[in-house]
Amino acid sequence: MAPPPNTPDHGARDDTIDHKIDDEDYPAYTMGRAAEILGTTPGFLRSLDETKLLTPQRSPGGHRRYSRYQLRLAARARELVNHGTPLHAAVRIIILEDQLAEAQRLNAERDQQT
Repeated sequence: MAPPPNTPDHGARDDTIDHKIDDEDYPAYTMGRAAEILGTTPGFLRSLDETKLLTPQRSPGGHRRYSRYQLRLAARARELVNHGTPLHAAVRIIILEDQLAEAQRLNAERDQQT
């Protein structure tokens, strides 16, 4: 089936859409939508930005945009804070967890190569 007139080739557009859907780092979520998904407030997300746990990308209008990866980090922060962990300690825990997961991934890759 040919693409409709005056539109880009569907194949190229579909590749771009598929890439964006599968990309964990694509900033697909507005602050409001991210807060809704996480069951938190925009203020909580702003506090994660202030602590440098998350650095959301900005839309051309300056609005924060979050990726799925960032939403997972924010969800973990929310979980820790809800269990009484101070925010600064929760951020440190998450950073260490993330570093450990990356080191384990790299070790697994190295082990597969040898």
